[in-house]
Amino acid sequence: MSEDSLRLVTIERTATGHFTATNARGGTIGFGTADGTEFTPVELLLAAIGGCTAADVDVATGRHVEPDAFTVTVSGHKATDEGGNRMTDLAVSFSVTFPDGPSGDRARAILPRAVAVSHDRLCTVSRTIEAGTPVAVSVEDA
Repeated sequence: MSEDSLRLVTIERTATGHFTATNARGGTIGFGTADGTEFTPVELLLAAIGGCTAADVDVATGRHVEPDAFTVTVSGHKATDEGGNRMTDLAVSFSVTFPDGPSGDRARAILPRAVAVSHDRLCTVSRTIEAGTPVAVSVEDA
């Protein structure tokens, strides 16, 4: 692995059930355990899936025309079984409209392929989930 391949976030507890994630560039996002309006970790996972593929599709279609509307909905069901908690039936749905005219026609024509290529090859988040990448967990001395 190269230094260029490393991605890193740091999570700090800010209060009971509330946390802030900070990326290497200094960006932050707050989240919590569902007792407020903050996103939960599962909702952040769904947002990451949708956001990753939305960015890929936006780049591909945006070369032709600015969309009139661009909404991605990501859903799934939380399940508990003998293996523990997990998400099942993950689904990503695109609702994108483009203006009339040749540029809009080109964007509409490539939209299905852009979505497929993102899912099959480009989106690091959903590709990682589908591959079932193991997660190593450790406890360090404080």
